This record gives sequence, C-alpha cells and structure tokens, in this order.
Amino acid sequence: MRAGPSQEEIRRYNLGSLLRHVHVLGPTSRAQLTALMGLNRSTIGALTADLVAADLVREELPRDRQGAGRPSLVVRPVSERIHVYAFHVGVDRVVAARVGLGCVVLDRREMIHPRGAFSPDDVLRTVTGFVEQMRRSVPADGTCVGAGASVSGLVRHVDGMVSFGPNLGWRDEPFGDRLSGIVGERVMVGNDADLSALAEHLRGVAAGSDDVVYLHGDVGIGGGIIVAGRLLGGHEGYGGEVGHMVVNPSGGPCGCGSRGCWETEIGERALLEAAGRSPDDGRQGVSALIDSASRGDADAQEALRRVGDWLGFGVANLVNIFNPQTVVFGGHLRDVYLASAAQVRGRLNRMGLHASREPVKLRTPALGEDLPLIGAAELAFTRLLDDPLGTP
Repeated sequence: MRAGPSQEEIRRYNLGSLLRHVHVLGPTSRAQLTALMGLNRSTIGALTADLVAADLVREELPRDRQGAGRPSLVVRPVSERIHVYAFHVGVDRVVAARVGLGCVVLDRREMIHPRGAFSPDDVLRTVTGFVEQMRRSVPADGTCVGAGASVSGLVRHVDGMVSFGPNLGWRDEPFGDRLSGIVGERVMVGNDADLSALAEHLRGVAAGSDDVVYLHGDVGIGGGIIVAGRLLGGHEGYGGEVGHMVVNPSGGPCGCGSRGCWETEIGERALLEAAGRSPDDGRQGVSALIDSASRGDADAQEALRRVGDWLGFGVANLVNIFNPQTVVFGGHLRDVYLASAAQVRGRLNRMGLHASREPVKLRTPALGEDLPLIGAAELAFTRLLDDPLGTP
C-alpha cells in the first residue's frame, strides 16, 4: 500500500494551487483564495508569504477599498519578472513571445510566410532571431521559468518530435530538441489545436467547463479535447485528430492518405470549391465568400449550407462520444459556424443523443488569433505551477 502524502507534498501542492489561482485569475484577495482553496486564513497567509519570499507574487492593499475594517490583501503575480518564451508555428506564420506570469504578453514578434512547405531550418532561424531580440528587453532581475511551442501537426509529447505536419511538409522532425538548443532549456511542444483548447478552457469562453471540444479550421482541421478538466492527449500525444475522422467513405482524398476525412468536407478547400472559387485563396477567400453570402450570393450561400451540414455531422458524433459542456469553433470554422449555425444545430438535433445535445453550448473563441500562443505559454508554465519553489 502506498503511504499517504507527506506534509512536504501537501505543502507543495497547496503552493502550486495558490499560484495557479493567481496566475489564471489575476490579482486575487486572500479572502477569495481562502474560499477557493478551502483552507484557513493562517494557512493562506503562510503559503502567500512563501511565494512572496520567492518573488513570484506580491501583496498589496486593494485599490478600491470600501467599508470599515481591515481590508483583505490582494495577491498579484510578478508578471514583469517571471516569464516564459512561447512560440507558435502555423501554416502561414511563426509567432514568438515573452509571456509573464499571469499570461501577460510582454513582447511579441511575428513573421508571415506563404502557405506551402515551411522548412524547419527557416523556422528555427526565424525563432533564433526573435529570441535574441526579446532577450535584450528582459529586465536585469528577469527569470525565465520555461518555454513552450505549438505546432500545426502531430506532436509526440515525450520529446516534441513532430511526427507528421502535412500542411507544413514536416515528417519526423525533432523540433523540440532543436528548439531547446536555441532557447537554452527544454521546450515543451504540443499540437496547436490541443493548446488552443487548453487556453480557452483556462482563460476563454470555455472557462468553467471541464469537458470541452475545440475545433480549429484552416488548410486542415484540428481538434483539442478536454475531459474532466484535463487535456486528452492519447498514448503518445496524437489524440484529438478529429479532422481525420472519416465521415464520407466515398469522399475525396485527404492529405493524410485516406479518403473522406472530415477535413475534406469542411476545410477551406472544400468550402471554396463548393462555391466555385479557387482553393488557393485561403483565409482571404473564405472571408470574401462569407461576405458574398451575406450580400445574397446564391453559390456562396449554398456552399455554406453544405459545409455547415457536414460541420454539424461531425459535431454530433463528437457530442455523442465525449458529452462536452462546450464546443468552440476556431480559425475559419468560427466564421463558417456563425454563417451556418442553423445547419450545424439542425444536424446536431437530428443525430445527437438528446441527453448530450441539449445542454451543450456552441461558442466561438474569446482569445483571438494568439490562442495557440497563449496555450504554448500555459504549457511552459506547467513546471512552475506544479512546484513553485522547486523550479530554478
């Protein structure tokens, strides 16, 4: 039988829990922390004192003091000093940022790239330049506590190997190891849709939902799934590839080598081709198509109805399997959903199990285009939040 947790393990857990609350919620009063954690005031005071001594948080009087009596001190993350580096490699851009505790973006750099094969060497050269530039603005007492990266592709979570990135042209790319050599410490790497799901769950429209399906659309279709508050990664990190769920066995070929994948029915190419437009128009083409539909273009409207129906088809399957509280549509799927919500909900109502479909909320992201970057930062902060005083 395993012995119960030691006092030191309990203390480490409580320190991490308190810092996590402040990291996610921002400035939080001691009274709020007492209620959130279910601990007494003296314990909260002692834990806070330890984190203050480590220069991870500071305490201050509330700025809007009201009423008589002694106000509860507010605990605030030391965002300007404690930071991580976060990176995002998408199909058409590389983004890098220095992100402070509390997920405050302190410095951000971006390079746009034409869609198509995206050489890992070019990406790493770009990232090297960004890191060198950002380091110049780090204060003298600044401390880096980790680094994280999101990549559009299948990522092995143990070592950050990008096993397959069809829209980047990558296969078996040791991206995590190579990026770690640039940053100077181990970089945690994850799939962009997975990390977007994590960010929306912690800080966005899915905050408060412990079971979430996040769907992202661009050239391909990605998905991130939160189950009972935890990211569903699968055996090696390849879980959540919902874009390669076969929905139409007689459908067209997919970049993964199969046929009739969901991606071939709701991706950018499928939408543009359904409206008789060039599939090379990308995100600008999708925006123009949706604008045309709003102005009465019959071909654009029919394309949106068709793709919206297939979108609802896949969502219904995911709702039946995972029973999520919230489904979030990101990337171009945000605009497709908003323009075809009736088709999506109609298909969900026809195919979804009543008990699962009735309470589910269909939403669009709250965190904007930097969603995967914020997710990468959250991944990078994991080590600190698990053991605040044991992280160099």
